Amino acid sequence: PPPLLPPSAMLTSRGPALCTVLRRAAPGGLASFHSSARRCRAARVAVVLSGCGVYDGTEIHEASAVLVHLSRGGAEVQMYAPDVPQMHVIDHSKGQPAEAESRNVLVESARIARGKIASLAKLTTADHDAVIFPGGFGAAKNLSTFAVDGKDCKVNREVERVLKDFHKAGKPIGLCCISPVLAAKVLSGAEVTVGHEEEEGGKWPYAGTAGAIKELGAKHCVKDVTISFPAHVDAKNKVVTTPAFMCETALHHIFDGIGAMVKNVLKLTGK
Repeated sequence: PPPLLPPSAMLTSRGPALCTVLRRAAPGGLASFHSSARRCRAARVAVVLSGCGVYDGTEIHEASAVLVHLSRGGAEVQMYAPDVPQMHVIDHSKGQPAEAESRNVLVESARIARGKIASLAKLTTADHDAVIFPGGFGAAKNLSTFAVDGKDCKVNREVERVLKDFHKAGKPIGLCCISPVLAAKVLSGAEVTVGHEEEEGGKWPYAGTAGAIKELGAKHCVKDVTISFPAHVDAKNKVVTTPAFMCETALHHIFDGIGAMVKNVLKLTGK
């Protein structure tokens, strides 16, 4: 075997000699090093937004938590939103509709994405290893009509296509807060969680959603936000869900629960 170069060789003009050593020492030469790096590429994850603001779009804290955990997990992220009008606009300082005002879901979602966003019509399974839907009432108002129609709701055509395409391709789908109703409606027999099934003195103010999920034909799995495993993994359908702001609790618990969801989604990609 060739003699090993001293450490100083890496800092001098003798660098090319190091390449020669690597070619001789590694089976297949340098190509084996490069191909190994390619096999370890990051998971490519699509994040679907529904506007900007908890009562008429994406819950911003949830979207931020999803993006932070994806970044920490080394994922490559692209954000999408449907190019459609919002159901309505809410004045968040008053909690009331802003009369005679209209906004576009894609345009509003671009606020969260810092401008780096594409129309949901462009999202394909070929370009991504997983898809995640943060919550917020936008999922029930702009991605579907669940807020108005409950179990009889309709899902946005592109949202339905994306869910069915990822499911058919065997690629994981992550959803949090109210967005699991999308999977419950579109993916027959899916297992999801929106937390508890009783309000428990106001701790779970949207507990009635669990009943609607059952009426949609999905299985609801009771989960907490503050315990060790606050995300539910439907391994068969590769659907991962967590309650997030369906529960009245401290923000860091919401953040951690979303982290558990993201971690399991990334694990299911196999990257």
